Amino acid sequence: MNAILIIIRKEIRDGLRNRWVLAVTLLLAMFALSLGFLGSTPTGTVKVDPLTVTVVSLSSLSIFLVPLIAMLLSYDAIVGEIDRGTMNLLLSYPVARWQVIVGKFCGHLSILALATTGGYGLAGIALQLAHGGLDFSAWTPFALLIAASILLGAGFLSLGYLISTLVRERATAAGIAIGVWLFLVVIYDMALLGVLVADQGRIITAPLLNILLLLNPTDVYRLMNLTGYENIAMFAGMAGLSQQAKLSMPTLLLAQLLWIAVPFALAALSFKRKSL
Repeated sequence: MNAILIIIRKEIRDGLRNRWVLAVTLLLAMFALSLGFLGSTPTGTVKVDPLTVTVVSLSSLSIFLVPLIAMLLSYDAIVGEIDRGTMNLLLSYPVARWQVIVGKFCGHLSILALATTGGYGLAGIALQLAHGGLDFSAWTPFALLIAASILLGAGFLSLGYLISTLVRERATAAGIAIGVWLFLVVIYDMALLGVLVADQGRIITAPLLNILLLLNPTDVYRLMNLTGYENIAMFAGMAGLSQQAKLSMPTLLLAQLLWIAVPFALAALSFKRKSL
């Protein structure tokens, strides 16, 4: 356990030293504030809290941004250390491979969680102060957005670690990571939408649609944020989807946790068998 904590602290220190935490925090806060102030202009007329509008906007943005940040953090976490020769040095100490990968993953997850909570949290406070003061009753869906964003990032961190343990060159890992990000974030939903339009409900029934949505962590994230609360669902125009999908919040949470656990377990197994 001491070895894991040491590796976690090292990863966090590296993130602070090379300004990863600060850069990601400022980036997320900037986008959140931009979307919040631009999207909340009509909220005074329709009596909608600005955080409600921001949850809808940020959910769409985070699907693109958070997975990309997670992939950039993790794609060379293992293969990069091997290329630089530091992995052999690290493993020469009394530390097991599973401790190395767990410590590095937890360190990167801490960086991502700190940046996401700080960036979105500061933006949420600023938005409410700019629109009349803090209203903690509106923070429940916004807090869910932050937590779900961290879980989404953790899932893509796991995928990045899996890629990093399977390849032998950083350039290959980078290419595969971008390809996986592009497929899950952009191509999958476009293809699914095209199939649904062409199928017209003949083959893809509601249960099959549920399975197809659970097979993509970004769709799970979208459903958790945009259909979890009635006012958010109505404002996002996804109330009909929530009724059609019929996926409960515990089911969505379990699916998101599996998207973290399964790729990471495969990454740990691959790293254990990898010859350095």
